[in-house]
Amino acid sequence: MRLKTSLLQEPKHKELVSCVGWTTADELYSCSEDHQILRWNLLTSETTLVVKLPDDIYPIDLHWFPKTVGCKKQNQTEIFVLTSTDGKFHLVSKTGRIEKNVEAHKGAVLAGRWNYDGTALITAGEDGQIKIWSKSGMLRSTLASQGSPVYSVAWGPDSDRILYTSGRQLVVKPLQPSAKVIQWKAHDGVVLKVDWNSVNDLILSGGEDCKYKWSYALEKPNTGSVFSVAWSADGTQLAGACGNGHVIFAHVVEQHWEWRNFVITLTKRRTMQVRNVMNDAVDILEFRDRVIKASLAYGHLVVATSLQCYVYNSRNWNTPLIFDLKEGTVSLILQAEKHFLLVDGAGLYTFSYEGRLISSPKFPGMRADILNAQGVSLSNDTIAIRDKSDEKVILLFDALTGKSLADGKPLTHKLEVVEVALDQCGPSNERKIALIDKNRDLYLTSVRHLGREPKICKIGSMVHSMAWNDAANILCGVQDNQLTVWYYPSAVFTDKDLLPKTLYMKDGSEFSRTPNILSYVGTKVTLRQGDGSLVYSSVPPYPALLHEYSTSARWEDALRLCRFAKDQSLWACLAGMAMANRELTTAEMAYASIGELPRVQYINFIKQQPSKESSLAHMLMFSGQVQEAEATLLQAGLIYQAVQVNIDLFNWERALELAVKHKTHVDTVLAYRQKFLQKFGRKETNKRFLQYADGVEVDWEKIQAKIEMELSKEREKAANASVRSSMAVRR
Repeated sequence: MRLKTSLLQEPKHKELVSCVGWTTADELYSCSEDHQILRWNLLTSETTLVVKLPDDIYPIDLHWFPKTVGCKKQNQTEIFVLTSTDGKFHLVSKTGRIEKNVEAHKGAVLAGRWNYDGTALITAGEDGQIKIWSKSGMLRSTLASQGSPVYSVAWGPDSDRILYTSGRQLVVKPLQPSAKVIQWKAHDGVVLKVDWNSVNDLILSGGEDCKYKWSYALEKPNTGSVFSVAWSADGTQLAGACGNGHVIFAHVVEQHWEWRNFVITLTKRRTMQVRNVMNDAVDILEFRDRVIKASLAYGHLVVATSLQCYVYNSRNWNTPLIFDLKEGTVSLILQAEKHFLLVDGAGLYTFSYEGRLISSPKFPGMRADILNAQGVSLSNDTIAIRDKSDEKVILLFDALTGKSLADGKPLTHKLEVVEVALDQCGPSNERKIALIDKNRDLYLTSVRHLGREPKICKIGSMVHSMAWNDAANILCGVQDNQLTVWYYPSAVFTDKDLLPKTLYMKDGSEFSRTPNILSYVGTKVTLRQGDGSLVYSSVPPYPALLHEYSTSARWEDALRLCRFAKDQSLWACLAGMAMANRELTTAEMAYASIGELPRVQYINFIKQQPSKESSLAHMLMFSGQVQEAEATLLQAGLIYQAVQVNIDLFNWERALELAVKHKTHVDTVLAYRQKFLQKFGRKETNKRFLQYADGVEVDWEKIQAKIEMELSKEREKAANASVRSSMAVRR
């Protein structure tokens, strides 16, 4: 990616240009010390004089009133704030008429910025003061006062904090009077410019120590000093105010998108080149308008221009499907196998690859303009969105209807969530979501949990970035200083001790500090480093094959693959997959291969159970789901088995409670309790057990006979049930 710059032969302004601001993606206003405000139309390449300011106004900063608030368009007339050296700020209409002059500071007003909903204006001055004004120009408060000039100021993403410069320091000050102020040394010289990105929450600063870069431009145009830069709303064009009277324009070209054997490059503003690296075939894609956003995945290229959306199938690049966009500026495109999600200033829309609108999820307080790829995730059946108003909350929607899942009850984590990602494969009732919280811990939970409280399990720590594989439910993440791949993350729900054995770790010394994972396709992980460069890392292909065999119940093939690969992590994955699918014979062999003999013995014990219900209950016990196991046994009328499960877990009080409630096996509980206490040389102290011990006789022979009778009854019942089912099949 680079910036392609353009500059007129002769400057339009006679003096230095102090500030620039975009009204639309194709129209810009510039102000200069020659007192002129010029309008630049990039479509027609025309430059017109808007107004000549009075001779005593020397402009410093310009900022347009926001056009949209959340997802709604503003009805107010288009105005901008213009700050000047005479200590005033001016509210100026689009036609150049000065609506209001306001005395604001002693000395020059160095910066003026509207907040995101246009309800307040902040100004910073040479006198070291920061003031907040109403949109009509009435002073509300003086937020800060310091001994040195405040060169730059910016609003936080939610307009509840401000960032400003203080010498070499940067200061974040919340608007609430009692809230804590954050301050740190940012540069070795005076900080001259700051900005705060509302989408990714990152802060950018530039200072007199020259630590700033325009690293994507190869040209060195004759501009003099650049006093101000401004990005267009769609993020594709940049304008700079130059010291020699020029206004320099730059647009982004040579962006790259990759998927399997295709590489796509944005060669010009309206042209893309598609290269198939398998046969070196090249296709050229032409667009009517400027390309704003694009995404390539799952065999489809989705391109959003300023007015339309194009959907290409990788099997045929000649006939795209084209439909018009409502709002224009698309800020995010996410793709799943069956459909894709567009995010623009007005909302979220799910489309099929045939161009049909499937759904448009909505929720209270929705601000689509600040949604990013870390806070939104899409799968074939689910959309997950991190709630910006409470970042502990993840809102879950059905992708096909746009309605909230789980009766509108969102998923709530104990800490603020930084990133969310839905897995891409398997049925909707097994959909999992991975999330990274503020402490950089990685958690996994089910999206659909059928009325139960969701079980959120921690599977990693110090995780900075993550991505699911496109073809199997394998998760990769940058963990501390290494690349970690969770071959079978769902093992945490079946046997959490198995999870560490299913990891693949790769040294991250080839990466820079905390790279960001862009995609995980096939066996290739793509990461973007801190300096913007891309690096690639490969992952073994066997786990994806194992997932495929498990999904299609080809257990013999899965065993053959593990024997061929001779990899302990694959055996561990197979053990977890087999237990999750209740394939006990395969699980027994896999656990034996990784030396887990106690688990092998327990699987044998499960196999010897007299009925299906008992086997199922003990499988639930194997996964640590004690309450579900007990409920299964009680539902099947297997009271003794339910009591025995609690005895085996030394859950004595619950065992006695069940025995008393169902008026059976009270003596069994008391007998095992006595045996347990005798082993440790202790006396009974529990009042309930003492109470029943007086009135119940403990006779081991009777108890053993009763247990044997219960088991034979259970076997008989199971045998009758199987006979009945086989007869029904014959009929």
